[in-house]
Amino acid sequence: MASSEESGLRRTPPGQLYRIAWFFYLVIAVAAVFWLGLDPKAAPQCNGSAPCLDLFVNRESWPLHLGVGVLGALAVVSLWEMTKRALPLAKAMDEQLMHLVGPLTPSEAAAIALLSGFSEEFFFRGAVQGSLGWLFATIAFALLHTGPSNALRLWSLYAAAAGLLFSGLTLWTGNLLAPITAHILINGIGLWRMSRQSA
Repeated sequence: MASSEESGLRRTPPGQLYRIAWFFYLVIAVAAVFWLGLDPKAAPQCNGSAPCLDLFVNRESWPLHLGVGVLGALAVVSLWEMTKRALPLAKAMDEQLMHLVGPLTPSEAAAIALLSGFSEEFFFRGAVQGSLGWLFATIAFALLHTGPSNALRLWSLYAAAAGLLFSGLTLWTGNLLAPITAHILINGIGLWRMSRQSA
């Protein structure tokens, strides 16, 4: 099994990912706002004035949607842990991602999880899926999560599976609370584990 160094992956200096994440996810969130401004029909629950609060939460069903998001995250994390035990390439993917992420403090891990979960769901499920459909949104989401090694190409398949869950939650609930919750928790658990290992 190739190590991160043998795969040509450079270790990220401390704090660099955190600084990049703020800029990158702000750009994605702003892009979602512009997208919805150009195609307000992408968010029909906003009645032509997207984005709106109804895109993110249903004020009557939010406890159920929040709970479904938590359960979805726990299911994905559990399945991934089982996959790592059965598939050496999955374990290699985890190691290479930790190498690319670099050292993180727990507060940096939490902030990146919040930023990524909110911004990516706002863009991919709120804007792209609303305009172009769940399949296009899932493929685009998977392509964002890739890398030069076989292990990181497995990351694309993992992202596609998670993207299908997020798309399904969006279609079922009619808003983004469940997918945002699931996404934040999945990223938060993974980044927290990486921050502990790097420490």
